Amino acid sequence: MTDSIIVELAGAPMAKERVRVTKTGHAYTPERTVNYEARLAHAAQIVMNGRPLLDGPLEVLVETYMPVPESKPKKWKDAALSGQIRPTKKPDWDNFGKILDSMNLIVWADDAQIVDGRVVKWYSARPRMVVVVRPVKQNEGAFS
Repeated sequence: MTDSIIVELAGAPMAKERVRVTKTGHAYTPERTVNYEARLAHAAQIVMNGRPLLDGPLEVLVETYMPVPESKPKKWKDAALSGQIRPTKKPDWDNFGKILDSMNLIVWADDAQIVDGRVVKWYSARPRMVVVVRPVKQNEGAFS
């Protein structure tokens, strides 16, 4: 994909967790989410390497490669690694998209610029998250 920005973050992909509220009513984002967002933001900064923020409408593809559960039999693991079995457990696909808030003011001005987005979940022996961003071109469909 020409003109694409590709950000890859090694390790098990993490989705945005719900905001928590203390007994006193103070709302906070769980530390695990804050740390993952910081790692994703850092990976995006490295890729952008001083480039200007993308402007205009954007398309985003989020590919999540989940670790294969150790408890599964070898036959199941082989099927998962070949793409015959896909992750259908949590985290939900939409929460992977929400983690992209961390790329605001690094890759784009605001994630409101994303007019077309897709999240896919796979199993992999090399867990990671890959985010592909590109400007929308007239008369061109999404990542097809």
